[in-house]
Amino acid sequence: MKRLSFLCIALLALAACSNNNDSASQAPQPAPAATAPAAQPPAASTAATPAAASTAAPAAASTTAQAPAAPAAPATPFVDDGKWVEGKNYFRIEPAQAKVSGTDKIEVAEVFSYGCPACNAFHSTMNNLVSKLPANAAVAYLPASFMPQENWPMLQRAYLTAQTLGVADKANDAMYEAVWNTKELSAMQSESALKPASALPTIEDAAKVYAKFGADPKEFVAVANSFAINTKVKRADDLMKAYGVEETPTIVVDGKYRFTARSAGGYDQAVELALWLVSKEAAGK
Repeated sequence: MKRLSFLCIALLALAACSNNNDSASQAPQPAPAATAPAAQPPAASTAATPAAASTAAPAAASTTAQAPAAPAAPATPFVDDGKWVEGKNYFRIEPAQAKVSGTDKIEVAEVFSYGCPACNAFHSTMNNLVSKLPANAAVAYLPASFMPQENWPMLQRAYLTAQTLGVADKANDAMYEAVWNTKELSAMQSESALKPASALPTIEDAAKVYAKFGADPKEFVAVANSFAINTKVKRADDLMKAYGVEETPTIVVDGKYRFTARSAGGYDQAVELALWLVSKEAAGK
């Protein structure tokens, strides 16, 4: 049995899971989220590893953003009243890294996994954040893979494939549904045990979900196993390391700042902080 998975599920109501059993300290709303191996301490600036730097430096690969249903919210002037403290609420990425997407707008990226209970709990908050982004900002998604026992690498590959085929955004809610509600893509065989590796859902299973949104299952599987997706997988892993990501979900603004709901102080505060960092970046501060 994997104790990590049990901790994730136990903390689901608080939108939290961690691969460190001693890291369950709680902020007003969420507790620590899933943490990536070999991450740097949050308060320290995080330099890219050579592999990450070489991948992050070139022009970013295309990422389809999930556009808000309503018109973009008006931009708010940048005001620094001391509420948000660098090194406490948010952390500077040094050196700054490439964006996840090729947008020329200010990018707000979520590092996530469909298999992460914390991301599932944060999902409605992320949608709320997207709906509040001003016209000068765009959202992007960076899928993580650092919990193979919970099938994150397959879900990462599935997302990148769906993105390439243009169905990732349409199926975003459905993929969370397939993992956490219908369980067709769940890594759990019961409430207290993970499935063995040989029984984990496959890319073929994920293709069935995306087929509901127009993807051809055979094409989906072929693209998923292509060199192009292998390249995107490597880039996603390298970018996550270059950003110094320790937890999912993590928000990265313009490749320059990162924070979590825990560091922000809660879900509502995470939305507020993201919008503040967008206004900070727009003001050139």
